[in-house]
Amino acid sequence: MPKSRLSVLQHAILSSLFCLPIAVANAAPPDAGRYIVHFKTDFASGKALLKSQGLKTERELPRHNAVALHLSPGQLKNLSGHAKVAGVEPDAIRVPLTHTPPPPEVLPYGIAAVQADLVSDAGSANRMVCVIDTGYDLGHEDLPGLDKVSGSDDIGGAGPWAHDGYGHGTHVAGTIAALGGNGKGVIGVLPGNQLRLHIVRVFGDNGDWAYSSTLVAALERCQDAGAHVVNMSLGGDRPTALENEAFRKAEKAGIVSVAAAGNDGDGGWDRMLYPASYESVISVGAVDENLQVAAFSQENTQVDLAAPGVRVLSTVPTGSGLEGYAQSASTTYDGIPMAGSPQATVNANLEFCGLGREADACAPAGKHCLIQRGEITFAEKVQRCEARGGVGAIIYNHSPGALSGTLGGAVTHIPSLGVTMADGEALKLEAGPVTLSVGLSGYDYAYFNGTSMATPHVAGVAALVWSHYPQCSNSQIRDALFASAKDLGKPGPDHTYGMGLVQAKAAVDWLSTHPCQ
Repeated sequence: MPKSRLSVLQHAILSSLFCLPIAVANAAPPDAGRYIVHFKTDFASGKALLKSQGLKTERELPRHNAVALHLSPGQLKNLSGHAKVAGVEPDAIRVPLTHTPPPPEVLPYGIAAVQADLVSDAGSANRMVCVIDTGYDLGHEDLPGLDKVSGSDDIGGAGPWAHDGYGHGTHVAGTIAALGGNGKGVIGVLPGNQLRLHIVRVFGDNGDWAYSSTLVAALERCQDAGAHVVNMSLGGDRPTALENEAFRKAEKAGIVSVAAAGNDGDGGWDRMLYPASYESVISVGAVDENLQVAAFSQENTQVDLAAPGVRVLSTVPTGSGLEGYAQSASTTYDGIPMAGSPQATVNANLEFCGLGREADACAPAGKHCLIQRGEITFAEKVQRCEARGGVGAIIYNHSPGALSGTLGGAVTHIPSLGVTMADGEALKLEAGPVTLSVGLSGYDYAYFNGTSMATPHVAGVAALVWSHYPQCSNSQIRDALFASAKDLGKPGPDHTYGMGLVQAKAAVDWLSTHPCQ
């Protein structure tokens, strides 16, 4: 068996996050009848009003003088015009934001790109990052344990915080705090096992829906736990007044809130995602290994900073990864399974099928299809291979670097794998049978794409820099991150990269010459 494998999460990865609506496996659709009611009067009087009308609340938010509940059209009309009600708004949906085994102790490219490896985190016990997401694999070999991690259970019925059946939250947490120096896995922005984490779980094992009111309740849990930085690799395309006010208050209370800008990069420059696009929240876009904007990263006037979000290697729940490789008699080619690929191991000869289009001459019956990336989708390439009798598909990149892709929910019955351009060219020369394997690996690490992956780089850097200057306010830390960011793209701030790529050492150095008063 190969010694080195690349892995992706076992669960099917969403093909186009945040171009709503999103099809999430086994998740119920959002409830259009759920609303947030804001009271003019005190909270007790507002509750009494609801009780008098026989209404049952789903979420109570006394700090914001509001509740979330289900209303029929008639009930909505009655409450909207009531003298004790300040306003009623839809309880907007929020979902996690993912777009689609390492050698011992890998330093992912993103950690160096944001200069986290140049700054000590020895003093970071004075900071806490709160991660609002799908939970946390408490028993993971490469993540902090109960001496550094606390959590809040069952927000919105999501389940216990120390469990993550979807993987998104564990991946995010690993980017922030995966352990260094243990000879295992990956290294996070703060790898010294000093940073404190608080986990608030708002999504279930299917990565399903949560609501704006759920997020506000989670934010309250972060505040109560003493968090300095809040990471939200999630969002939705509709703002709410409740959320906007909650994050404004959190900023006033001294918290740095960080959220994903969104993965609907083709939706136009003015397409906003929330909570990222509130003024009180740092909105994070994604770049790749070459510091170029990711194709999926949303670009708008609210993007503040950029960070690595393409092929980000981090922790996933123990044993939940998929492995993929192609092996000939003499060579093993590491690869990344297409998200959504079935698990199988098939030994067969290769047939080169060009770009996998209808016009490309290819007779792969009983063989693996070797296909170059380009022109049509990965799903179309694999489906056409299968339709022609192919038993497996290997898609290789058209530029340097590994290939991480998704089938976008398309149903296929043959294993499919992405490999580098160099490996694809080498596979063309293979004369004998090649074993293509995509299956359960038992490994605990995965490559993910998304502004979800960029966000924890910024949240981690904020905590890292702040740990060196705990006397600074949240607004001063935010100013330091903006002032020291590495300018990308056109000179100056723009809708693509915001102020630029977040830089840990540059921010620490900036504060040394611009001391907090």
